[in-house]
Amino acid sequence: MKAIVKNILIIVELLLIIFLSIIVFFLYDRKNDTVTTMGTGSIQPDIYENIERKVNENYYELSGKKILLEDGTYGEIWIPVLENVPAFSKEIDKIKTRNGRKYYVDNSDITSLLGVDVSVHQDNIDWKKVKESGIDFAMIRLGYRGYGTGEPDLDENYAENIRGAREADVDAGVYFFSQAITVEEAVEEANLVIESLEGLDINYPVVYDWEIIYDDSARTDNVSVDILTDCCIAFCETIKNAGYTPMIYQNKRTTIFKLDLNRLTDYDFWLAEYGSEPTYYYDFDMWQYTSTGRVPGIEGDVDLNISFKDYSK
Repeated sequence: MKAIVKNILIIVELLLIIFLSIIVFFLYDRKNDTVTTMGTGSIQPDIYENIERKVNENYYELSGKKILLEDGTYGEIWIPVLENVPAFSKEIDKIKTRNGRKYYVDNSDITSLLGVDVSVHQDNIDWKKVKESGIDFAMIRLGYRGYGTGEPDLDENYAENIRGAREADVDAGVYFFSQAITVEEAVEEANLVIESLEGLDINYPVVYDWEIIYDDSARTDNVSVDILTDCCIAFCETIKNAGYTPMIYQNKRTTIFKLDLNRLTDYDFWLAEYGSEPTYYYDFDMWQYTSTGRVPGIEGDVDLNISFKDYSK
């Protein structure tokens, strides 16, 4: 009798296990039916349409509002556009090249100005010949801070260049090559520029030119985005308070990667990007388009620029 009862209990237990297994399988299958049931890895039509809609919405939302760059590791990379930073205000197809020089032509009229930027490395310049060759303005390096020593200094011929340009009726501005790593150093550089311009006639901007040193270690190697942006503001505000027009000079990649552009929209911008046309997304007022220009009166290669503004007025 005991053996019969034991066998019955075993059978009941097995039936219960089978019944519970069927219930679990059924519930699991119903749950999966709400996600994927059209074969392995497939998506139900309604979910696919929802994903497709979101992809298309995202595409059209970003189309024309992304910055594409080439990277040695990743190939093409993209960066979302900052909505509060104005885009380039000119039309690229109106930038024309004539005899190796760039011009902005609007309704058959040249509305840009042609310029050079020079430093102590250009030695003696015949500014009369420069003017006769069609150059309208010159950006002259006033000084620099050593990327190793951290000491500020002046170009020995900056005053001579300013006087020579203005006497030849070439408009003139200045720039300072910065390696500042603090706001205090940026203000120090601005004050040095202001003091050094006393008694000199410039009618173009005073420019903050902070650059990364690529071929050597430099004191600026680890400057953060916030500190660099703070330095730009400190220099420009000091210059503006002295009655000059401040401007920031920078190349395309450093501008995008190292500056908080949302905080710098109050200042004019001088872009360094060599090529047949600029590809920088945001607005700029001056464009340095080559470092191998040739100008009568200047020995060797020289940087050439166009300005979309006439700062002399």
